[in-house]
Amino acid sequence: MRWPWAATAGRRGLHPAAWWLWAACLAGAATRTTNPLLLLLVAAVAAFVVAARRTDAPWSRSLVVFVRVGAVVIVLRVVLEVLFGNRLPGHVLVTLPHVPLPSWARGVSVGGPVTAEAVLQAAVEGLRLAVVLVCFGAANSLASPYRLLRCLPPVLYEAGVAVTVTLAFAPELVVAVGEVRAARRLRGRPVRGVAGLRGMAVPVLETALDRSLQLAASMDARGYGRRASLAPAARRAASGGTALGLLLVVAGVYGLLVPGSLPAGGVPFVVLGAGLVAGGLAARGRRTLRTRYRPDPWGAPEWLVAGSGVAALGALVVASVVGTPGLTFAAYPLTAPALPLLPTVGLLAGLLPAVVAPVERRPDRSVPTDRSRGEPAAARSDGRAA
Repeated sequence: MRWPWAATAGRRGLHPAAWWLWAACLAGAATRTTNPLLLLLVAAVAAFVVAARRTDAPWSRSLVVFVRVGAVVIVLRVVLEVLFGNRLPGHVLVTLPHVPLPSWARGVSVGGPVTAEAVLQAAVEGLRLAVVLVCFGAANSLASPYRLLRCLPPVLYEAGVAVTVTLAFAPELVVAVGEVRAARRLRGRPVRGVAGLRGMAVPVLETALDRSLQLAASMDARGYGRRASLAPAARRAASGGTALGLLLVVAGVYGLLVPGSLPAGGVPFVVLGAGLVAGGLAARGRRTLRTRYRPDPWGAPEWLVAGSGVAALGALVVASVVGTPGLTFAAYPLTAPALPLLPTVGLLAGLLPAVVAPVERRPDRSVPTDRSRGEPAAARSDGRAA
């Protein structure tokens, strides 16, 4: 099946905001459940989409780093549970030497019997955090942080520059690891184990940080952060509207959380506050001078990708509201987790980007081209070499 926008796959990739919205929805879905089968399904969906739609950009290998960090998180969570967790009844795996603690530290224990139920519960909790990291690693692998910066509204541009430099640190770190490992391998130095880690840590961090600082310096040299003149009255009105809107939003959220505290459940406060915040930010954004070269379009592929993420999150939210069994992992008593139908179908909808998302293809530099017409040198009409 050929999608109508397939012809654009060679010219542009998907809008970066669509990738981040899709990944954020998957991460939100992961936070709504403790079922290990559903959590592994979220990770599998993210990994499959990355494998199907990643490019050859340096940041496309970020997912592997986040997977390794997630594995470390799971191990640390289990170790902390084994050493300092609550000693609940269950199937005892091993008994560690117990250290008695005073009465004010009653919720903490050092040593004692370690049960299979406690270890599995800790592993599932660590798995949930690891899956959230994998989702954001997928966004880092699929979306260019530089293109994401161009999509921010003017008022958030300076904060976006700082966030972009932060987000660029992880992809640059992956590139730096590969370069340092290759250089050490050519010099005959170890690249694995403790010796390799000790020799690579400082050069890798220095290289990644230096590249992020170079990005910030290049942005500053090109005029990022320039300000336009704005009347003092308009500036004060924008700041006051933003502050008042934030207060109304906070009050409205309190009304939503505490029924009966505000009229209409606090919804009018949230709507009015959101409007004031949007107006204030738009007015403050007039001070930032920006030009856009080839802005990223938002079309049918972006709507489908974002909708697939929203569908995955919505399925978990609906299942939680209606009380679908199987969303939580029951360690007491220890039973095998089930795979509920509605959340599974919703998460499988997150695979849609693997089919509909366009992939930005880079031109093949191995074939010499005629610069005047962009044709291969062998295809020139006069038969001469380029």
